[in-house]
Formats: sequence, structure tokens, C-alpha cells
Amino acid sequence: MIAAEKLYIKGVDRWGFEKDSPHRFSVPNRTQRAFWLSDSRFITVPAGRRSGKSEIAKKKGVKRGLKERQFTNPRYLFTAPTHRQAKDIYWKDLKLLLPKWIRQGKPSESELVINTVTGARFQVMGLDEPSRMEGSPVHGIVLDEIDNMKEEVWAEHVRPALSDTNGWAMFIGVPEGRKQLYKYSRYSRTRPAWANFTWKSAEILPPEEIAQAKEDLDPLTFLQEYEASFVTFEGRAYYCYDENKHNVERLYYNHKLPLSFNFDFNVKPGTATVTQEQEYCGKNPDVSIVFTAVIGEVWIPQNSNTPAVCRKLAESWGYHKGEVYIYGDSTGGNAGTAKVTGSDWDIVERMMRRCFGDRVNMCVKDGCPRERARVNALNSRLMSTTGTISMLICAKNCPHTAEDLSAVVLLKGGSGEIDKKATPLHTHLSDGLGYQAEFEHPVSGDNRILVEEEVF
Repeated sequence: MIAAEKLYIKGVDRWGFEKDSPHRFSVPNRTQRAFWLSDSRFITVPAGRRSGKSEIAKKKGVKRGLKERQFTNPRYLFTAPTHRQAKDIYWKDLKLLLPKWIRQGKPSESELVINTVTGARFQVMGLDEPSRMEGSPVHGIVLDEIDNMKEEVWAEHVRPALSDTNGWAMFIGVPEGRKQLYKYSRYSRTRPAWANFTWKSAEILPPEEIAQAKEDLDPLTFLQEYEASFVTFEGRAYYCYDENKHNVERLYYNHKLPLSFNFDFNVKPGTATVTQEQEYCGKNPDVSIVFTAVIGEVWIPQNSNTPAVCRKLAESWGYHKGEVYIYGDSTGGNAGTAKVTGSDWDIVERMMRRCFGDRVNMCVKDGCPRERARVNALNSRLMSTTGTISMLICAKNCPHTAEDLSAVVLLKGGSGEIDKKATPLHTHLSDGLGYQAEFEHPVSGDNRILVEEEVF
């Protein structure tokens, strides 16, 4: 086995990058540098979005793995909540961090494994199936977006796997309420083997990007996503909604502009919202130039089904001349309202195309967006941190939608989950709006950042 120091050859830096490589990086933030230098066994990093936490973690993990020479064929894992996420975040960069001259053979594209001439093995995996990591001993692990992993992943799988190797772990992520990252960050205050490092996005990102984020996001979401605050989400789900600011007597409808139908499949009541992206021509300076106009709704209180909702939409909006966009939960229609005629989404597409032809556009993601992501996106459209309103509701045409936004509450003691049992007749209209908001105006962004000058 070759000592790691002997692998640093002339013409490249300690990572094996050319001097002008874009993957050479610096950390201007003092807290980030302390994180880089820390040799604590367990490290928690609740940090703002797009502020470099994953970038430092992957480089620190590689460096630590190459330097630990007391083990024979040690294994280091770089993980995320799903296999796809882990691959997107880590695989390409690990291949750059471990170039050809340090590899033992070719990287395994199927197993996402890189073996090195030092004997260290680096592997990328998703922990949606924790059994993937079992078998060989684990000497170190990076757990990215830990709050989106099930709690038993750490307690029942990862922590026991580190015991016989005295392995290390890094917990990385943007806080999502007071979940695992919050708990493990508290551990670091009293436990000698633990350390915690946190920083805001504003310490890394340019001021204009932070200003734009404040304009795009509601206050609580901005605190969580960009200031790494452990925000407690309780009370009203759509706390940014204010009927005095968002409800208007009349909103104009343009029969040539695209129209959106937003579904949440249900039978009691059967619902849908109708929205249109418009340019604001009023006198309220707080309203965005381009805003979402909620101009109609379907509300069938009893014995509804998907065909009934579609018929209502066709009757009310069948004369529309522009494009029609359909939004909703991809998993919500799998069971099917009518078992003989196909899934709910099959019914929606067939009936809408019968009315609007090839102007129908199905905007349904392969997977259902997380509930918190929908709530954040809708709150951010309702009102940003700077007070900008990007959604107005025609209260005359959409009384149930206005009531829904006022009534939906979050689970007490939860991390932003909607309490479906508290108001069983509500949530459906706002859920539909949330699918459209999350699809077109998502809050989450890429949390990776590269900077150029190496200072380590």
C-alpha cells in the first residue's frame, strides 16, 4: 500500500488537479476553514443553501480516507437520501478528486465505487435502502441531507457499522425543522467526540443572490434555507396568506394566455383550482409585475370523482383559446377513480384533450414533491421575505380556496407536515395550488458551489 503523501506529484496540487483546474477551491469563511481542519469523529454541518457544505465534505472525506493508513482496504461512503441524489451530488466530483493516477483500476459505474492505490475504497450510495451499506466494514461516511433520511438509518444501520472501525461521520444539510440535524447539532455541545459548524449563505454567496432569494422566498423558508435556522413550523400552514392583501373582488381573465388546472384527487369534496400567470396593472406596489391569478375553482362537496371535476372544468373553461397546463400529484391518481377506464391521470388527459385538443400540456412530475416543498413554494408565492406578493385570489369566484388557505394547519410538534385530520374538508384546493407552485417556482436549489483559489 502506498503512503498518501507519496502520491502528490509535481505539477498538481494535493488533490491531483492541474494548477488552473476549476476544482481547486478556497474557503474564505473562517467557520468553513475550521470545519476543514477539524479531526472530530462526528461533525454536524447545518449550513445555508448553496454555501459549499457538500463541496467541503466531499474533499474532506477524500483527504481523510487517503491519510488513514492504519486500516487494510478501508471503505468510505458518500450518501444522500436516494441513490439518484447521491450520484448527482458526489459521483462526478469523486472521479475528479480521485484521478487516474491514484485509482486502482477503472471506477465501477454500476456500483459507484472507486478503488485507490492506497487501499482505500470510496463508494457513493443512497440510503433509501440502508441494506446497501451492510457487509463490509465502514470507516467513514458523509450523510448529506440527513433530515430527509429516516431516523432509523443512523441508529440501526450507520452507527453500528462504525463501531468496530471507530469510524467517523459527517452530517450535512439545510435544516428542515427540528429533526435529526437539530438533535445531532445539540449533541455537539456536550459530547467530546462531536463538533458543529454552521454558517449562513450570505457569508459565501454574493449580496445580489441573497437579495434575490429574499425576493423569491417567504420569511420562514428564507430563515431555514439561507440562514440555516432551525425553524419551528406550527400553526397555519399558509401563514403568508392575508385575506386583506390577497383577496380581490375581480381578476381579469385572458382567453389567449395559458391557463392552469391544478388537481388534487378526492371524492369528498372533488376539487381543482384554475390559475393564470398575468402581468399586474393595478396600483398596489407590493404586487409583483408577474403574478399568479387564482381565477376559478371546482368544488363538488359530495360523491365526486375525477370525470365530474373534468366536466366542470370543460363546462366553465371550454371556450379558452390558449394553452392549457395540468398540474397535480403524480401518485395521487394511480389507483383510479374508475377501475375500468384507467388511472385518474389517464382520465384527466383524455377528457381535457377531448375539450382542448393538442393544447393540453401535462405538467406532472415522475415523483410526488415533498409536502414541505409544496408548502414552502406556495407560501413564497403568497409573500416573499421582502413583502412582495406574487399571488392574488378572486374571492368571489374562489371562496373555498380562500377559506382553505386560512384553515389548513400543521401538525403540532412536526417539521412542517400538514395536519390532514384537523380540517378534513380542507387542504385539497391548496394542495392543488401547491403542486403548480412547486413545479413552476420551486424553493430548493443546487447546494453545490465551486470557488477557484486553493488556500489549504
